[in-house]
Amino acid sequence: MLFKSTLAAAAVLAMTACASHMGSPAMMYSQASLPDAVKVPAGHKVAWETVGVGQITYECKVKANMPGQHEWVFGGPDAKLLDRSGKQVGKYYGPPATWEAMDGSKFTATQVAVAPNGDANIPLQLVKANPAMGMGALNGVTYTQRVATKGGIAPTSACGAGNVGAKQVVQYQADYIFYKAS
Repeated sequence: MLFKSTLAAAAVLAMTACASHMGSPAMMYSQASLPDAVKVPAGHKVAWETVGVGQITYECKVKANMPGQHEWVFGGPDAKLLDRSGKQVGKYYGPPATWEAMDGSKFTATQVAVAPNGDANIPLQLVKANPAMGMGALNGVTYTQRVATKGGIAPTSACGAGNVGAKQVVQYQADYIFYKAS
């Protein structure tokens, strides 16, 4: 519960800190400090910035091609997408990983790259969007970055033959930066 409260407080602080920047294109998100692997290629510009706050489900499974060994496997996300003022503007869920705006536009994507973001956080990520379904905010999105990740890593509890199929839910937060061709 303390972790959940800490994530909620961090989300409010992050949104408050960035809220004043949203009206000025000059203050848009900059990917300059990101590892090259997760940078969006030239020819794309920031179209939308959101803060994802929610949960990731993991399932205890037998390791692929390793009988007798087990691991927690990513099952899928369930998060609210908030604008920088804290208003819900969409959701992120899966599988398959789907970003959906409140206006009904949505897309799935293919992972291009990941980069570590510390031992306690899910990695930074770059995905290439499939064509959006529906007209709206997500129509024309080409790439999405997951940055500023907090939490979300696989559980540390035991995963073995005795609990195959068990599911664990962990809290996480990340900024999702959406790009369109410029």
